[in-house]
Amino acid sequence: MSDNGGDRELMKGNHAMCLGAIRAGARAYYGYPITPQNEATEYMSFHMPKAGGTFIQAESEVAAINMVFGAAAAGVRAMTSSSSPGISLKQEGISYIATAELPCVVANIVRCGPGLGNIAPHQGDYFQGTRGGGHGDYRTITLAPASVQEMAQLTYSAFDLADEYRNPALILSDGVIGQMMEPVDLATIPAKDPPVKDWAVGPGQDKRPRNVHTTIYLDPEEMAEFHLKLIAKYDRIRREVNYFEEYMTDDAEILIVAYGTSSRVARTAIKRMRTANGPKVGLFRPISVWPFPARKLLEMCTNYKCILVLEMNWGQMVEDVRLVVGDKVPIHFAGKHGGLLFTPAEIVALANNLSADPLNPGSLWSIVR
Repeated sequence: MSDNGGDRELMKGNHAMCLGAIRAGARAYYGYPITPQNEATEYMSFHMPKAGGTFIQAESEVAAINMVFGAAAAGVRAMTSSSSPGISLKQEGISYIATAELPCVVANIVRCGPGLGNIAPHQGDYFQGTRGGGHGDYRTITLAPASVQEMAQLTYSAFDLADEYRNPALILSDGVIGQMMEPVDLATIPAKDPPVKDWAVGPGQDKRPRNVHTTIYLDPEEMAEFHLKLIAKYDRIRREVNYFEEYMTDDAEILIVAYGTSSRVARTAIKRMRTANGPKVGLFRPISVWPFPARKLLEMCTNYKCILVLEMNWGQMVEDVRLVVGDKVPIHFAGKHGGLLFTPAEIVALANNLSADPLNPGSLWSIVR
């Protein structure tokens, strides 16, 4: 039992994500198999019909995302999930859904790329998630869990955010968190009924105006007006959605910025350093990676000798950190490649080097290389 009296259940990350979706009121799931997210389609094939919803294993990723488009337009809380190459195939549909201003949740259990790559965990889809991914000017709310509990909770929250802003919301995870098992506090995700959407198409419209959702604006002036509407919405999301976590930052001399799996290893390394009276290091973990929690990082950044950004890629989020911090504090970057993970010992070694020389040229990040 949990501290607040709720039940706890040992779950796999991909299963917890789906449980969070069903408890949030999702009643339509359309997917296509790809590793390492297959547990999601497996879970939904069994549990979605039991919840009174619809599960379809589509003939392709393209079909799946367009089924989500249709269900979302009809006012149903709809979801799909995939892994990196599959998410690439869904991007056209996500762009259309964003243009139609329809809410849905898309989960990316990221594998190592580019191309087919391998099925090992990676963080190479940060740009794809935070920059829209498809064609045109749009953004998707993107949340990055760091635990199985957060796979459930953030997916649960993603449906509310998607409805609030009528915009696709993404879960950006990877094979480590998707397939690991941890306890989930079920009391934090109580089952709820989704809101009634008076803008939806479909039956039952006798007493309301006919609703139409389109993604085509042939008149440039009409398109420009629509763009301004989207820009205003994205500005509102930037102001209102800023999720982050701090760990031992108050007295730190070095600030690590990491998300997802990298942040878990960083936290372990920081514990070791603090226990051994090593360098005073703290962690800033963006949870909403779009919008990036820029205001908080900007407020904090001048308190540290330097910032170390850790990512399992060639360097993507570090560009957002640079945009926020500028030249106020030296920024260092360390990446892991091929689907390999950081070890706590590697992070301790990096912190020791930076404690001795906050301008260590071996890791100093520059956008001009």
